[in-house]
Amino acid sequence: MLQILYLAQDLADPAVRRRTLALISGGASVTLAGFRRSDNPLAAIEGVMSVALGKTADGRFLQRIGAVAGACLSLKRKLGHLRKPDVIIARNLEMLAVARRAAALFGGDVPIVYECLDIHRLMLRDDMIGRALRAAEGSLGRDARLLITSSPAFLEHYFRPLSHLEATPMLIENKVLEISDAKEAAHETGTYPPRATPWKIGWFGALRCSKSLALLAEFSRRMEGRFEIVLRGRPAHSEFDDFEGFVHNEPFMRFDGAYRNPEDLPEIYGGAHFTWAIDFFEEGQNSAWLLPNRLYEGCRYGRVPIAMRGTETARFLSARNIGLVLEEASAEGLASLVGAMTPDRFTDAAARIEQCHATTWIFNRSDCEALVQRLAALTREPHAFAPAAAMTAPRHNEGGMP
Repeated sequence: MLQILYLAQDLADPAVRRRTLALISGGASVTLAGFRRSDNPLAAIEGVMSVALGKTADGRFLQRIGAVAGACLSLKRKLGHLRKPDVIIARNLEMLAVARRAAALFGGDVPIVYECLDIHRLMLRDDMIGRALRAAEGSLGRDARLLITSSPAFLEHYFRPLSHLEATPMLIENKVLEISDAKEAAHETGTYPPRATPWKIGWFGALRCSKSLALLAEFSRRMEGRFEIVLRGRPAHSEFDDFEGFVHNEPFMRFDGAYRNPEDLPEIYGGAHFTWAIDFFEEGQNSAWLLPNRLYEGCRYGRVPIAMRGTETARFLSARNIGLVLEEASAEGLASLVGAMTPDRFTDAAARIEQCHATTWIFNRSDCEALVQRLAALTREPHAFAPAAAMTAPRHNEGGMP
């Protein structure tokens, strides 16, 4: 059984839990180690050992550097008793530094995989800070054998033209993890609300965009109750003045708390009609390039996604002739797009999503096994690189249509 040491920037991150479950479902044994930013009992995984390396704070970059330095110094004490892993996965740049120290601790010959699913704005700066961080990424990642990322736009806009990293790229989109033994998941179809009840726009997952919150609040008030905004997930409180207070004072908006992913997805998406697949956080950079979890989750359950013009998400939807694209980031623009929604129009939009093959949205057990097999191959392959610039895979997965 492949032994994986997974180094996570936040042990409470639902995405870390989801990736760990995928690795286990693929046949690997996983040990988690990393930092804690907050408590999240919903992120716990039964039977998985978790080693805390320290505590970090969201948005406090210098504090995180200090925490990483401290973790590297204490690594032998905290991880030295573990069985030598076959592969080390480092999620985010700070964990790449820890991964190099861990690999040395276990003899120096353990393959390192760099998992990077967001490009921080500091990495994109055209000044000494940005150049220094990119140089650090290249240096820390010089022995990385594989780069896992979630959007082709990250390769196009960052890893090819700017990053010094030379690891072989592997695209794993943020699909819904479904590890049942069913051969193919059944399609879910969105249904419009009964007369005199509101349409519901669901914004689920990492809630970190204050611009989205303000836009949706203004839109819902403009619609005077014909639309309701439902929020679920983990708010990034560093990005809001008073998230809970703001939502509490909005008449057509509510926050229903955190949830378990993927276990709770059918319930939360079953209560929505549209998925807010827009993120203005780090606007024009990371937010324009990412393909968010909620894009795949919403479509998996037949909910109509709303994307922003000019983003990778909008291009994804256009390639499949599905979803709705917002032309202008304003309440007026959103009202123009969906304010006059009719049952017939909604039914047509939901039906077009249903025409897509289920594998467009789902990461199944076979995918998990293929991932683990790819990681296992690193232990047998000679240490050679295929830089991101050489990647010739299609822009998005080819399972879009049957």
